[in-house]
Amino acid sequence: MTYPLTHIDPSAKIGEHVTIDPFTMIHGDVEIGDGTWIGSNVTIFPGARIGKNVRIFPGAVISAIPQDLKFGGEITTAEIGDNTTIRECVTINRGTVDKHRTVVGKNCLIMAYVHIAHDCFISDHCILANSVQMAGHVTVGEFAIIGGSTAIHQFAQIGKHVMISGGSLVRKDVPPYTKSGREPLTYAGINSVGLRRRNYSDTQIADIQEIYRYVYQKGLNIQAAIQEIEEHINPSIERDEILTFIRNSERGIMKG
Repeated sequence: MTYPLTHIDPSAKIGEHVTIDPFTMIHGDVEIGDGTWIGSNVTIFPGARIGKNVRIFPGAVISAIPQDLKFGGEITTAEIGDNTTIRECVTINRGTVDKHRTVVGKNCLIMAYVHIAHDCFISDHCILANSVQMAGHVTVGEFAIIGGSTAIHQFAQIGKHVMISGGSLVRKDVPPYTKSGREPLTYAGINSVGLRRRNYSDTQIADIQEIYRYVYQKGLNIQAAIQEIEEHINPSIERDEILTFIRNSERGIMKG
């Protein structure tokens, strides 16, 4: 369903049962999945790929060109997964030649005034609270929750099942399953409440806690902590994910 005063480029591909409210602009090279609702005063630029049953609230701007002086007009996309909610005045820029796309996963909640810059990758089931400001090339793992007014440095990596306190400055990588806060951003335990809600067992949670004791609470440097973990903690999916994340961190992980 579309209303008067809505402009839709004839080349845009609109699914079934899509509602587009007045004063919204849909450019060409846009795809919108079935059952999606788009509120008033939304602008959707070329390169948008919007899934099914997405809700986009008034004032959002999707797939605008990157705020990157190196951008050369290359054809790129901004992708939003099924069942995701984009609240008021969110801005999501499309990718650059680096990754060619910006992605927001399925079942995410992106609250009002969030900015997601070019080449970011937000996994499924993430929550970005009001006014999170994300620079380019940031990666966020699934089920991460990022508190309001948090600013995230370009190229930062945020692990899965992470919870970051509101008003944080994320300059370093944040390992999976952790909570963090304060300034500078500091380890504040593991996200045990979130893990229990997602059916992690007491044994899994205890193992994750023990891993981070080696990383943050035993006075070891990172290489020594990794060696101790490999010697004393039995292999598991969680252990291997944490070690892989730490080893692959280019910016270094947050302090303890």
